[in-house]
Amino acid sequence: MPDATSRVIAVSPMPPEKAAYALARYSRSPDSIHASVDWVRTHDSAKFLDSFYFQYGHASIADLGHAILCFEGVSELAATEIEDEQVWDGQARSSRYQDFSKSGFVTPPEFDATQAAAYRATGDALIAAYQSIHARVFEHLKEKLPRPEAMKQDAYERNLAARAFDVARYLLFFGVPTGVGQVTSIRTLEKQIRRLKASEYAEIRDIAAEAAAACAAPPGCVWDPETGREALAPTLAKYGNPDDHLSASLADRRLWAAQNLPAPSHPNLPDVDLLKPADTLCDIVATLLYPVTDRPFRELYELACSWSPARRNEVVDIALRSRSRRDDLLREFRSAPYVYDIVMDIGAYRDLHRHRRCQQFRQAYSGRLGFETPEAVGAAGATAEYTTAMERALAAMRELPEPGSHYLLPFGARSRFLFKMDFAEAEYISKLRSGVKGHFSYRKIAWEMKQRMEELEPQLGRLMEATPPWIEDPLTR
Repeated sequence: MPDATSRVIAVSPMPPEKAAYALARYSRSPDSIHASVDWVRTHDSAKFLDSFYFQYGHASIADLGHAILCFEGVSELAATEIEDEQVWDGQARSSRYQDFSKSGFVTPPEFDATQAAAYRATGDALIAAYQSIHARVFEHLKEKLPRPEAMKQDAYERNLAARAFDVARYLLFFGVPTGVGQVTSIRTLEKQIRRLKASEYAEIRDIAAEAAAACAAPPGCVWDPETGREALAPTLAKYGNPDDHLSASLADRRLWAAQNLPAPSHPNLPDVDLLKPADTLCDIVATLLYPVTDRPFRELYELACSWSPARRNEVVDIALRSRSRRDDLLREFRSAPYVYDIVMDIGAYRDLHRHRRCQQFRQAYSGRLGFETPEAVGAAGATAEYTTAMERALAAMRELPEPGSHYLLPFGARSRFLFKMDFAEAEYISKLRSGVKGHFSYRKIAWEMKQRMEELEPQLGRLMEATPPWIEDPLTR
C-alpha cells in the first residue's frame, strides 16, 4: 500500500472519456486527483467533452484518455491503413511465426460475382504456392544449415521454419486476414476513425463504422466483469464523421497533376534515393504531388523548383481548398531534413511502416514495378513455381477493377514509398533494421539508407552503424 503522503499516485484504469475528464479537471482546479475522480463519478463527461473538446477546440483533453481496440479478421490492406497513424501504439500478427495459409482471405466487397470468382481463384493459387515454397525452402535450409550440437531440435526447427516463412511471405497478399491490437488516445482514435471513413476501400469504411460503434458500447472483452460495463468513448463516436477534406484534397491534386504535369522524365535512380530539400515550399509541393502520381520524389522536387511562385502556390491552394476550420493541415505540410524515396516490396514496407517518427507517404498500389525474388527461392529450386504465381497475381490485378484489385497485390510486389525524417531516426532505422535478426528485404534497405547518407553527408553518415546484408546468422532470431 503506498504511503498516504506520497507525491506519486497511481490511478486505476478508467473508461477513456472519464479519464480525460478527470485529468482535465485536475489541471483546471486546485483539487487533488482523488477529488477530481470523485467529481467525475457524479458528473457527465459527455457534456464536458461536447463543450471543451468538440466546441471550444481544446484537443489536448482527448490525449488524456486511452482506449484499447482490436481489429480481428481484417485484410492486410486494411491493417496497413489502420496502422497509418504517427501517434499510435500497436502490433499486427507476425508473418514470421504463424502460418497464414489456414485462415482463407478477405474478398473485397466491391467485386461482383464474376470478379470475386476470378479473385478467389488467384488467391487460392497464391496460398498454394505459399505453402509449397515454405516446405521447399524449409527442406533446403535443413540441408544447408545443420543443427548445432548446442541447439535443441525444436528450437532448430522453429528457427528454420521462421526463416522459411520469411521467404514464403512474398506470396502472401493484401487480402490475407490478420489481427491488429492498438492502444491510442481518444484524440488519435477520433482522427483515425475519420480518416478510415474517408477511405476508397469499402472494407475500411465499414471497419471505421464498427470502430465508432465499439466506442459507443460497453467493451466486448472485459478484464473485470464488475467494472467493465461503461462505454469507452460514446462522445467520440457521435462526432466521428468522415474526413472529407482528406479525400477531396487527394481527388483535387490527382486531377491537377493529370492536367498540368509534363511528360515523365524517367530518371535513373537507385531503389533508395536520399534528398535534403533546400526549399521548404518546393518540398511541400513535391510531397503533395507524390501520392497522386507514380513519379520519384526527386523528379517532382526538381519540377517544383523550376516553377514560378504562382505555379507552386497553385498546387498548395488546390490541396487546401476543401479545408474547413476544424481540419488540420495535411501531413504533407510536415517537413523533415532528410527525404528517403524508396522502391521496396510490400512486406518490407509493412515492417518499416512501424517507424512512427517519420512522415510517411505512399503511391497508389499498381503492381507495375514488378516483384522481388528472394535468393532462397532459387537455391531451393523453386524459381519457376514462384515466378508463375507472382506473374499470375499481377496479371489478374490488371484485369480486375480498382480498388478491389489491390487486394491481390503480393507482399513481394514492389511499390514506391516516401519517408521523411531527421538524422537521429535515419541512424536508428539503419542500426535496428540492418541487424542479422531482421528480414533480409528491409536489411538491404537499411544498409542502403546508410550508404546514401554517407554520400550526401559524409560526416554524419560515418556515425550510422549498420550491419552489411551479406553478414548473416540464419539460426539467430
